[in-house]
Amino acid sequence: MISGGGTAETATTVVGTAIRSGLTVATAESLTAGLVAAALANTPGASAMLQGGVVAYQNSVKAGILGVPEELLAAVGSVDGGVAEAMADGARRACAADIGISTTGVAGPEPHDGKGVGTVFIGVASPQGVGSFEYSFDGDRQSIREQACEAALARLLAALSDVGYRS
Repeated sequence: MISGGGTAETATTVVGTAIRSGLTVATAESLTAGLVAAALANTPGASAMLQGGVVAYQNSVKAGILGVPEELLAAVGSVDGGVAEAMADGARRACAADIGISTTGVAGPEPHDGKGVGTVFIGVASPQGVGSFEYSFDGDRQSIREQACEAALARLLAALSDVGYRS
């Protein structure tokens, strides 16, 4: 279950760190379809730091709402580090947040866009810049989605630490 164990603990740490730092967060989720935002929102006090989020399962939403270039989606598909970066930056911009976090990948049961099941990209956009991180997770569809959520929360915590306190 996504709300138990390490994910809930990490989400609590993320929310506390963001609040203490005076920083806000936005999510853009494809593979996780809102699990990251839900994990944050399950934490008391999240309304002080969670600006909002976009579930962008379809490429038309990635392009139309988050501003992912259609040329990029056509060239590489939706499972790509550059797409994850554009999604995170789009969430940050659309929700007027300090940090944007995104997830895109393949939970299965079949490969997608030439990428194998378990391939996940997490994008992070902050005042320090935009970057992405590639993962390869094992397990069934739900397990891969949960691992991606936990990885996104860990990357978000690292980004909050990098940004530090707002002046």
